[in-house]
Amino acid sequence: MTSPSPTKVAPGLTGVPETLLWTLYQRASEAARPNPVLVDPWAIDLCRRIDYPFVERFGRAGGLVAQAIALRALAFDRVVCAFLDEFPDGVVAALGDGLETQFWRLDNGRVHWLTVDLPESLRLREALLPAGGRRRALACDARDPRWAVDAAATGTPVLVTAQGLLMYLRPPEVRDLIALCARSFHGGGLVFDAVPRWFAAAARAGLLRTPGGPALPGMAWAMGADERPALHTVDPGVAEIHAIPVPRGRGGVWGRLAPALDCLGPVHDRVPTVTLLRFADRT
Repeated sequence: MTSPSPTKVAPGLTGVPETLLWTLYQRASEAARPNPVLVDPWAIDLCRRIDYPFVERFGRAGGLVAQAIALRALAFDRVVCAFLDEFPDGVVAALGDGLETQFWRLDNGRVHWLTVDLPESLRLREALLPAGGRRRALACDARDPRWAVDAAATGTPVLVTAQGLLMYLRPPEVRDLIALCARSFHGGGLVFDAVPRWFAAAARAGLLRTPGGPALPGMAWAMGADERPALHTVDPGVAEIHAIPVPRGRGGVWGRLAPALDCLGPVHDRVPTVTLLRFADRT
């Protein structure tokens, strides 16, 4: 990895966009361990280059939370890797990409990467991770169909990723986004995560907060694992629905308990999920 400029950058983010700093902070904490579940040197470097009181704002990172964030990223990584094995020259459209460093973890030398984010988030990303070559960026709300037109322009298969995003949209907006993807990316897919309903309700009530820091923003949309089959009704183009399992991590919780939750009936519907939708080919 080429060493970037040591100049520190002030993020200037509030509300939902500020959550990208918390995610980065936790991912970097896990990556700095001697035995990380996710190898991510770029995340460590980014934290060093941002002028932000991470500890004062979010408390100390690490432990189960940091590993959970890293394992979520790893689950998305595995879906992207499988897509690139099938379509090495494909397009990955990363919605709400924030300061995610997935491109550098997975670059096969051929993938084309489109980062889609709000202007304030994208300004910070471009100050730290300037686009270039096979990496492009578009300042655009995920609910604005312009990004889909841009992603589909190459005519190559597209995988859309939405990590830590959909819970901040209203239910009709989530359905509209899925339908947009199904109609725009024939033969492609969408991978997203969802929080369970109890978690979203607690966030809306202001009951969830980072240690020593602010309450998490309100979450308008949630989905349990039992609701996955209903995604077929969103659009006829939704051809396949796949549950993406939690990768096995380290320790008793993430090494043994969490992977087993996929088989534990009602409990399974009360934990965060990752889902892959595959879209029908054009006929």
